[in-house]
Amino acid sequence: MSKKIEILGIGCAKCQKLESNAKQAVGLSGVDATVSKVTDINQITEYGVMITPALVIDGKVKVAGKIPTAEAIAEWLK
Repeated sequence: MSKKIEILGIGCAKCQKLESNAKQAVGLSGVDATVSKVTDINQITEYGVMITPALVIDGKVKVAGKIPTAEAIAEWLK
């Protein structure tokens, strides 16, 4: 079953870095996953996120306001 990774943010440099790390993490983990961006502020606040960027895996917010390393994200995917 494929994991669903969402990057919550409005497209700032930090959001782009988090997206890059998430895509790298998919490769590192060997897990089947899709990475998508959520830029709609209403959707972002539905997750209870008040600071971006944020990383959501399978509907659960893993981190907000920080950029975890690709290695850290890969561990969460496993």
